[in-house]
Amino acid sequence: MEEDLFTLSGDAPAPRTLSEGNRDHRAPLAVRMRPRSLEEVVGQHKVLDPGSPLRRLVAADDARTAPASVILWGPPGTGKTTLAYVVATSGDREFVEVSAVLAGVKELREVIDRARSRLRTTGRETVLFVDEVHRFSKSQQDALLPSVENRWVTLIAATTENPFFSVISPLLSRSIVLTLESLATEDLEELVERALTDERGLGGEITLTDEARSALLRLGGGDARKILTSLEAAAGAALMRGAHEVDADTLAQAVDRAALRYDRDGDQHYDVTSAFIKSMRGSDPDAALHYLARMIEAGEDPRFIARRVVIAASEEVGMADPQALQVAVAAMQAVQMLGMPEGRIPLAQAVVHIATAPKSNRSYQALDAAIADVRAGKGASVPAHLRDAHYGGAKSLGHGEGYRYAHDAPHGVARQQYLPDDLADAHYYEPTARGAEGQIARSLPELRRIVRGEELSS
Repeated sequence: MEEDLFTLSGDAPAPRTLSEGNRDHRAPLAVRMRPRSLEEVVGQHKVLDPGSPLRRLVAADDARTAPASVILWGPPGTGKTTLAYVVATSGDREFVEVSAVLAGVKELREVIDRARSRLRTTGRETVLFVDEVHRFSKSQQDALLPSVENRWVTLIAATTENPFFSVISPLLSRSIVLTLESLATEDLEELVERALTDERGLGGEITLTDEARSALLRLGGGDARKILTSLEAAAGAALMRGAHEVDADTLAQAVDRAALRYDRDGDQHYDVTSAFIKSMRGSDPDAALHYLARMIEAGEDPRFIARRVVIAASEEVGMADPQALQVAVAAMQAVQMLGMPEGRIPLAQAVVHIATAPKSNRSYQALDAAIADVRAGKGASVPAHLRDAHYGGAKSLGHGEGYRYAHDAPHGVARQQYLPDDLADAHYYEPTARGAEGQIARSLPELRRIVRGEELSS
């Protein structure tokens, strides 16, 4: 969590503005490099489009057209506090930050009373930034309602959790929810380059090797603050040795992450990913969790990991345990909603489920066999009784004639040809006897006997 600019203790310093923080060379690199205007913000193009709520808050030509409350929802390090700072420093607004972890109802009301008095006596507006608003209780969120309703403050709240579940409806209805995305690689590269060269940052004293730069971006996992903090630690380690270049070893030592040697674009990436998939296929949950841990610790994109888990659920488990795919998809969605590090928890659950589930690859093998026939030119016309008969003139062409509605047949299965004539006897799907697929293996011969008139094998 970022340093509070407003604390609740009796000896608390006065609130500090963004420009003051940038001039303080004792401040962390992530603080010094905070953008001073929306033009300096990297990424988040969707929420910074002309006419967007944030643009209107910064312009504030007419308070009646600007939103009174904005909720910024996104993963850590995507710029929620930064955007609040930029809004606050535009138009000479007072900026007050409170943490939902520390502030109670009493403290909130004191902040709001001072903001109301300031507005009445000086006309100066107050931007109230509430970090981790999802941690506020209902009574604490209720305490914010009058100030938002009457525009005594401009509320900017930040949360990493879905506000539609964690913020009370009255406050949500009075707010504009803006979703922030993890920063793209090109945005993070721009951020690092600016920190290396800008006088507010390292002022050209430090350079990065290509390997160290790649490792730094990977380590950050889309979290700008984490990347700048790691860069600052590595730069300090290099300068202590009298060096002005940070290589991968210096970075790894500075942030205590041996996993930085994992090359996301090289052999390690492919080898670890291959071992991860084969461990799930091979029913070894311990090995699968080991390789999952290596990818997570190396900063592998969690969306990439989640996609591999979803593929494995169908490719390796398939119909032997149809729930595996549901678990994997739910884990992928949870990763997108939670971000990291919390996203590792549903990923682990899905990996263990897949590794310990019965295995079958027959459904996707069946599709590959069908694709091979189609590519070989097999597959004559669709049988006439299966063709669309809903448009005018279709029945005169014989479409739908003789079609048997399966639900009218005993057991809901009718004798009927579904495949084209040249593939009428094709068998693509051959289930195993493992897990839930075993039931399909027992019932499929009977289905084929009824549908196709095939004899049951003894």
